Amino acid sequence: MNGPGIQLTLAPELHVFAAPGRRAERVPTATDGASSVGHVVESAGVPLTEVGRLLVDGHEVPVSYVPQAGELVEVFGVDRPQRIPRRDEDDTTPLRFLLDVHLGTLARRLRLLGVDAAYENEDIGDPALATRSAAEHRVLLSRDRGLLRRREIYAGAYVYSDNPDEQLRDVLSRFAPRLAPWTRCTACNGPLREADKDSVGDRLQHGTQRSYDVFAQCADCERVYWRGAHHARLERIVSEALAEFGPGDAAA
Repeated sequence: MNGPGIQLTLAPELHVFAAPGRRAERVPTATDGASSVGHVVESAGVPLTEVGRLLVDGHEVPVSYVPQAGELVEVFGVDRPQRIPRRDEDDTTPLRFLLDVHLGTLARRLRLLGVDAAYENEDIGDPALATRSAAEHRVLLSRDRGLLRRREIYAGAYVYSDNPDEQLRDVLSRFAPRLAPWTRCTACNGPLREADKDSVGDRLQHGTQRSYDVFAQCADCERVYWRGAHHARLERIVSEALAEFGPGDAAA
């Protein structure tokens, strides 16, 4: 770009996306005189899904604004909790999510908390993920910056950590989804219903039949759940999420 020069300031939380030379305050940045501030920000490496307010010389502007020579552009991260504008939906409808193939553990933990989290075990490709996000009005979660730059997605968010505990806290703090633990199948995302031992007995090993009396079953895939050896670990995840984030509904 050889057009008007501006100065660009990125919020500290956005530095992870930028080259080291772009992390200082008031970085001189060349433009072409026609591109929007949104294009300038993306050229600096920041997906627009991670951008909140944009200020030009102290005044808030939309991503479509075309910066002029000498202006100072300040880029802020998203507010938390982040409100997602709804399209043809009741604002009371709980948020739905779509996770890419690399976020399987996060998907299972969100489902454990009763959050609608779609996930494919196989890589269906960026175009298919973006199309599904748009068709089903799902917030796309990914660590792939290129995927999040696709214009057709409904909404998206970069997952900043590769640690499942930190990933879960990141998503819950950012979107404040409604939590309803133990109501979704962690395998397929379907709804769980109570089940008696007789109705699911043919799906249980003899030791499980003898040791447990309380069961739930997925209405979609018919997988059976009970409080087995891993329940204490799962209970910790649930109790910690509820203690820090409550039932949640701020972004719905």
